[in-house]
Amino acid sequence: MTAEQPVLTYVFAVRRSGGPEAETALGGLPGVGPPAPVRTLAAGPLTAVVQDVPATDYAEEALRQRLSDRAELERCARAHHEVITAAMAAAPTVPLPLATLYRGDERAREALCERADSLLTALDRITGRVEWGVKVYALTGKTDTPVASPDAAAATGRAYLEQLRSRQRGREERQDAALRSAERVDTVARSLAVAARRLRPHGSEVTGPHRTHVLNAAYLVDGGRERQLRAALASLRRDETAVEIELSGPWAPYSFADGGTAP
Repeated sequence: MTAEQPVLTYVFAVRRSGGPEAETALGGLPGVGPPAPVRTLAAGPLTAVVQDVPATDYAEEALRQRLSDRAELERCARAHHEVITAAMAAAPTVPLPLATLYRGDERAREALCERADSLLTALDRITGRVEWGVKVYALTGKTDTPVASPDAAAATGRAYLEQLRSRQRGREERQDAALRSAERVDTVARSLAVAARRLRPHGSEVTGPHRTHVLNAAYLVDGGRERQLRAALASLRRDETAVEIELSGPWAPYSFADGGTAP
């Protein structure tokens, strides 16, 4: 970018001012797009991790078009996450949402100072903790037995209808069992967390046709409890045979940057 090109300030994350410098950890990161380097910006009691981006590329309509492209959205999300991960390696860091943009450093500084109390509270909440994700899936579509045609079942069709009803009851029973399993998984994970948040389950376009997403949750866990969480989920996988259980992490505490439900 040349000096004449208007730029916006892209804010990745914030941390407390006065802590270890993050510049070394951030050095060389491309961020969401070179040539401007990722850098820090003082904002009262906070230090923001930021990057200058071309205003023409990140104006509202241009940004909407960019993020509607799946490949570009994934690229931006990965770059955003990479910067936050590097910042967290230097000091406790509150990640901000993808494409948090301001019209220059001064406006970014003003906005972050206005939010300083809530951001400092968030920093207190996440320090020494990480986010873990738990997903629970009900298995569907693999255990249904084929239904005979009406002629093959019975001339009256009663047997055919009973087979349909039986298959529907089986689906409902499996779904109910999966939901009960999901609640047990959530109860165990919450017992090991300091905060939890239920997220929107994914649809079949993400999970595939043979799984139904019945629990999508994030848990804020003290750094020393990883082994307990992994062991608890491993035990649940053995006991809860009606579902698949996935554990992912540790992640930057994206789900708890603005709060979270206590267990």
